[in-house]
Amino acid sequence: MPTPLCDYTETMPSIAKSSRLNRLPGKPAPRLSPRAKIAAPWSLRTVQGMQILEVAPFKKLPWLVHGFSTRTGGTSTVDSGERILNLGFTEWDRRENVHRNRQAFQSAVGAGDSTLVLLKQFHSPITLFFAAPPEEPRKGDASVTNSRGILLGVQTADCVPILLVDVKKRAIAAVHAGWRGTLARIAEKTVGEMHMHFDANPADIFAALGPAIGGCCYEVGTELVAEFTSQFADAEEYFDEPRTGEEPNPLQWLNMMPPGHQPPPKNVRLDLRKANRSQLLRAGLNKANIFVSDLCTACHTDLFFSYRKEEANSGRLLSLIGLQSGHGMGSKSTCTRT
Repeated sequence: MPTPLCDYTETMPSIAKSSRLNRLPGKPAPRLSPRAKIAAPWSLRTVQGMQILEVAPFKKLPWLVHGFSTRTGGTSTVDSGERILNLGFTEWDRRENVHRNRQAFQSAVGAGDSTLVLLKQFHSPITLFFAAPPEEPRKGDASVTNSRGILLGVQTADCVPILLVDVKKRAIAAVHAGWRGTLARIAEKTVGEMHMHFDANPADIFAALGPAIGGCCYEVGTELVAEFTSQFADAEEYFDEPRTGEEPNPLQWLNMMPPGHQPPPKNVRLDLRKANRSQLLRAGLNKANIFVSDLCTACHTDLFFSYRKEEANSGRLLSLIGLQSGHGMGSKSTCTRT
């Protein structure tokens, strides 16, 4: 059984499980729901049946390629017969389908002659520098490079994908930020790695935070409030309410129930994108250079994969960024094994 690239069981176990999406056989993929409106500077581009989410400031850089995948298109199929663009190895999909999907998506973002470098993600704060593609996949959750012909990527299905580009040094990074990585300041540390390797000035770095589970849907245990507030001065702003689970429970006194019969503490909702945006600001990025998609993967499973909603039936999204290969520098499209 292949090891999943990213273990999404990191999410808190107290969450109520959602039912699988139910689609009729032969029914085409649902259209974008009215609520899932794409707001500028974000846009959707359709290429060979695939819909790619892009951000305008990145598109203005002729030497840069980037894209956030959606579930539309591809060669993978679900029980209903719907074709989807699954870009990660899962139990339910065939590896050859995933490879074909990756090649198609890579070509669609305009990086067919680059080498795709993916990581063995494990919710860490580890950021890796690549001067050349590695012979074997490396463990980590963020990568940086300034080499042309390398296409950096991170896989998600609710976690926050972050793409960074230094518009003056022409250096790039791709970051995978779940709650563990966010708590360990992976976004902030990646900016530090870009400064160390490329002498990058944070004021010259643009950031795009792609679709992820929103604060509307991401329920976590109250213990995370205490963990985040111990690390970040503004952590209370990341949660819908700053409960730690240790507050006095008035119900115990009203119903005279002994402590062993108290109701469990209420969960809270965490906004990972807000937390990572705050980190990037602390790292020195300008507010105007941070572009955050407001699309929630759990709300819009017609367009994205969501492990929280679909569980083991979920596919994986892929977010890519790379420097255009120079004339004659390209090689046949390949990808590191994962």
